[in-house]
Amino acid sequence: MTARQKVGAEANHLRPPITLTTEDYERLSVLARAAMNTMPDAAQSLADELDRAQVLAKGRQRKHTVCMGCEVEFRDDTTGKVQKVTLVYPDEADISQGKISVLTPIGTALIGLHAGQSITWETRTGDLRQLTVLAVREPQPACPPD
Repeated sequence: MTARQKVGAEANHLRPPITLTTEDYERLSVLARAAMNTMPDAAQSLADELDRAQVLAKGRQRKHTVCMGCEVEFRDDTTGKVQKVTLVYPDEADISQGKISVLTPIGTALIGLHAGQSITWETRTGDLRQLTVLAVREPQPACPPD
């Protein structure tokens, strides 16, 4: 067993159930497949999360669950630091505005969690960290034009 497989096996038992909307599941599946050639590790991590997700019936959404476009407040349980970010697709990512890509390790860890859940995830440097979702604010619909 490689070190990466061992870490993955150890982290597996620390991964709570996740829930995705049908729309997020479909769009993220396309994104994961498209990123396999350019970002294989990130794409595989996202694909692994998609494989274990409970997918809701079309048009349904679970309240207080991290979905694309929502604002998430979470705590890094190692440092105690609380952050607020918006989970977005890679082309919308802008860390200066608090918009993080779902293809980052933390973005992949957050998708599908609901408030109160914790997850152990692997940083880009291979460290294991745990975070806890404190609050989720649903995406705001775009304002209609005047």
